[in-house]
Amino acid sequence: MDLENGNCWSTSKKDSWKNILLLAYQSLGVVYGDLSISPLYVYKNTFAEDIHHSETNEEIFGVLSFVFWTLTLVPLFKYVFIVLRADDNGEGGTFALYSLICRHAKVSLLPNRQLADEALSTYKLERPPEKENNSRVKVLLEKHKSLHTALLILVLLGTCMVIGDGLLTPAMSVFSAVSGLELSMSKDHHQYAVIPITCFILVCLFALQHYGTHRVGFVFAPVVLIWLLCISSLGLYNIFHWNPHVYKALSPYYMFKFLKKTRKGGWMSLGGILLCITGSEAMFADLGHFSYTAIQIAFTFLVYPALILAYMGEAAYLSKHHPTSYAISFYVSVPESVRWPVLIVAILASVVGSQAIISGTFSIINQSQSLGCFPRVKVVHTSDKIHGQIYIPEINWMLMILCIAVTIGFRNTKHMGNASGLAVIAVMLVTTCLTSLVIILCWHKPPIVALSFLLFFGSIELLYFSASLIKFLEGAWLPILLALFLVTIMFVWHYATIKKYEYDLYNKVSLEWLLNLGPSLGIARVPGIGIVFTDLTSGIPANFSRFVTNLPAFHQILVFVCVKSVPVPYVPKAERYLVGRVGPAAHRSYRCIVRYGYRDVHQDVDSFESELVGKLADFIQYDWINSGKEEAGPRSRRSSGEYRLAVIGTIPSTLCFGFSESSEPTSVSVTNVAEMEPAQVVERRVRFAVDESEFNAGSEIGRQLQEELQELFDAQEAGTAFILGQSCVRAKQGSSVLKRVAINFGYNFLRRNCRGPDVALKVPPVSLLQVGMVYVV
Repeated sequence: MDLENGNCWSTSKKDSWKNILLLAYQSLGVVYGDLSISPLYVYKNTFAEDIHHSETNEEIFGVLSFVFWTLTLVPLFKYVFIVLRADDNGEGGTFALYSLICRHAKVSLLPNRQLADEALSTYKLERPPEKENNSRVKVLLEKHKSLHTALLILVLLGTCMVIGDGLLTPAMSVFSAVSGLELSMSKDHHQYAVIPITCFILVCLFALQHYGTHRVGFVFAPVVLIWLLCISSLGLYNIFHWNPHVYKALSPYYMFKFLKKTRKGGWMSLGGILLCITGSEAMFADLGHFSYTAIQIAFTFLVYPALILAYMGEAAYLSKHHPTSYAISFYVSVPESVRWPVLIVAILASVVGSQAIISGTFSIINQSQSLGCFPRVKVVHTSDKIHGQIYIPEINWMLMILCIAVTIGFRNTKHMGNASGLAVIAVMLVTTCLTSLVIILCWHKPPIVALSFLLFFGSIELLYFSASLIKFLEGAWLPILLALFLVTIMFVWHYATIKKYEYDLYNKVSLEWLLNLGPSLGIARVPGIGIVFTDLTSGIPANFSRFVTNLPAFHQILVFVCVKSVPVPYVPKAERYLVGRVGPAAHRSYRCIVRYGYRDVHQDVDSFESELVGKLADFIQYDWINSGKEEAGPRSRRSSGEYRLAVIGTIPSTLCFGFSESSEPTSVSVTNVAEMEPAQVVERRVRFAVDESEFNAGSEIGRQLQEELQELFDAQEAGTAFILGQSCVRAKQGSSVLKRVAINFGYNFLRRNCRGPDVALKVPPVSLLQVGMVYVV
């Protein structure tokens, strides 16, 4: 929960329930748009080819029974009552599960992990480490690095299938909604009208993405609410008008009767039935925007009953009408007098559902980029007030082109449904596997509980997965091909990023080398601030030594900045900056570690530069005051090359903790200290003002403090230079052909065609100094 909203628990129960019901209403437009429009295409896809609607009605009642129990077991039981509880500080999705697992077991492949990260307030564990029992599963996972890689590939696969769903869902949803025109037009005109209208709507949908959803988001919930009321009312009408006894088909007996009669055709038709749960993953992925209770209420009391009534009503109509498989569609069960209004609402609902999945695609690509698993792309924040609303231009236009290509290429919901169904069920399988690990590692339940969860829900999803996979040549090849392509890109990028970090770690320079640089070696200190970006959290990066070797000068104020990702969704601003010295105070060198979560918004360089100087000033005052109080202690440590890292920021002062660590293997001993003074819960700027009674301007410490602060601000006035490494990565001699192709061609091609670190950090070209580095990995 956001700290600024921490007083919500003190409000009355009435106000609390008002907020929950409001969130439940708002979640309709964001979470349930995709799931609510599934009645448009489920029966049509199920009866497309594998089975036929006969006079006995065994097929339609069997399909209805499957739909009912699938909706009950997967979205209701699995997601609403189990998976939604596996949140990461209120956030959901594939990366949230992976983040939870990485915090409870040492399986992360992310570089520069520190013990200091575990002191973050959002880095919460289900049980304190000293009381935690090491399960066999945890020991096995931590022991074998191949399992770390396998876990990452599983997460990337789930991520890629979500991206694939973001490509297929808009095409199928809008096409299915527009296909209602076939009942009002001749077949010849229908063929030439549906595809152009669908493509036009898709182009408009993607073209408006850069405006953000906050401008039209207020209409999303009413549209979905009207649609749910519409399909539930139609369902009730069809039930009472055509077959009031259709409720008997909800019995599981009809499922076995259906499979007994249809055999292989019935099994293959499951690929169409599973489309009834498309969009279920959104309940978990969008958890961070709402709350567990709000999503639970919205689904249990509105979305679930409306969908069941819609499917029952359509089945009741079809049980008294036996059109050909081609003529089966949602719109045949809609009375002709209301068909046009229903068509308009369906198109609007399909646009809302498509918008939700497109926004989710942007979000998951941004998370992948934050964790070093995706090439750098431009991320535009479309709202200053609403956190997390982003737009990625390159991905948006690629999705639009591919969506239109899918619409024109497939031309029917059968192939689109086969492709979308495989993507949806693959994501659910990944979620089931990761949740099983969370049950053991995070919830500390017996392995038999996790195994039961995995076997029960995994077997259901594997049944549907097999039915989708058999349709490989009929559209299911698309998400598989897309996932393989994206997983390859993401894994190659992540692998090369890790290897670059290992190269930097192995080739870093000792602190003694930096301290020995001076006029005796022809090295000059020039006015200004030099900000050296590095992935290392200790030691001197090789790119700086190369810079000094070629240009024998560096700035009067030197700051080594490490911008790193932490396996948490958000890092509070109060805890974002870790600041410390590199060497003695007289050297005027500092280290600043800036920590971001996988959902955090990265700052632009203008605000970062000014904020960094402010944090350095805060730290300098903090360090001199504490060195004065502790007398010779810290001073002696600084002179021996050790340094302190302190959390500096605007803090809600409710925490008080301290720790020390040795972060990375290095010749320099590293001590990280985080101190927060307890006080009342108020936000305040941590300014370590000098107490004149203890440190007057004439005292030695007061004079040195004022001198160091003056030098810092003079250097800021002189200008700031940003020193970045311009890397070229090469596979070392003797590497396999696969590695050489992946590194020399694949990674370098991606690096050349994605946004450089200077562009991503918005560094002004006039202030940029790039140091060429060749990495042999």
